Amino acid sequence: MINEKRVLDRFLEYIQIDSPTKDERKFADFLMKEMEKIGIEVYMDNAGEKVGSNSGNLIGKLKGNTDGETILFSAHMDTVSPGVGIKPQIRDGVIYSDGTTVLGGDDKAGIAAILEAIETIKEKDIPHGDIEIVFSIFEEGGLYGAKNLDYSKLDAKLGFVLDSGGDPGQIVVQGPAQNKINAKFIGKEAHAGVAPENGISAIQIASEAISNMNLLRVDEETTANIGLINGGGPTNIVAKEVIFEAEARSLKDEKLKEQTDHMVKCCEEAAKKFGGEVEVEVINAYGAFNVDENHDIVNKVKAACTNIGLEPYTSTTGGGSDTNILNINGITAVNLGIGEKKPHTLEEHLHIKDLENAARLALEIIKEYA
Repeated sequence: MINEKRVLDRFLEYIQIDSPTKDERKFADFLMKEMEKIGIEVYMDNAGEKVGSNSGNLIGKLKGNTDGETILFSAHMDTVSPGVGIKPQIRDGVIYSDGTTVLGGDDKAGIAAILEAIETIKEKDIPHGDIEIVFSIFEEGGLYGAKNLDYSKLDAKLGFVLDSGGDPGQIVVQGPAQNKINAKFIGKEAHAGVAPENGISAIQIASEAISNMNLLRVDEETTANIGLINGGGPTNIVAKEVIFEAEARSLKDEKLKEQTDHMVKCCEEAAKKFGGEVEVEVINAYGAFNVDENHDIVNKVKAACTNIGLEPYTSTTGGGSDTNILNINGITAVNLGIGEKKPHTLEEHLHIKDLENAARLALEIIKEYA
């Protein structure tokens, strides 16, 4: 039922409106006008003021014409860098950038699919319950839009996030919690040529700590990574201070704690070994989510997939998304595959058929809850 040309044109227009993280306002203003034109009541919250963005999250509402259950659709407006001046290219049914930027299918493909589905139900007068929409800011880099969303404006207890790289039919039912682990190693300055034995190298402490850590793929449910290390100075001075920024993720809270404690212990033992100091800060970035595969929301998506000829399958993910935050805030949500390939790279691309199928799936989910 969807208009295939319109959903493609819609997506191509969206990705050419710049919306890097914390600078989403131009795109948000455009979407507000488009949503109002479709007949969606739309409101912008004040999350931007809290997180340093020039826009808030968009919250849309469409009144139902049946007494079906209220459902929520969600996607994020911001894109990663380099994402300014995107010039889409279409080759053999696949949409690419020109190779100098990302494509922005993460997550404007989700937005295009959602709005295409809703415009279709309005045009075709398809029965539907109340529908709510959240288009969030500042998803990339911390899920800050969803964390600061005005949840008082929402009634839905079931949510569908369109923001996964799997093919349409993928239902992500489990995602990890993440801890940020920031460490500052403190040594003692000394002349590196004259009296190095009087110094304590912060670089040496940090190196010892990192070399003793279990990193990258720890097990099938747990990962860890050092993302940044910085410090030191001239080669003739024993380095006094080094910092690193790291993360740990796991699908299981107890494993996340175990991995985090291990990394902190490595830092402390390294500092003790060389006679230096270390200050470690652990910040929980977001919690895990786990939706039972027998939950009605999963069964409804599976039925919707089958209705339109897609093969449904459940999966887990190692990445965070607004799905984590919605679940924490009392909205049972799953993340749906929409075909984003190689996101966050210059090779990002999206098959047109996947964009169309994502819109068809959103429409069919609406019909399942009518």
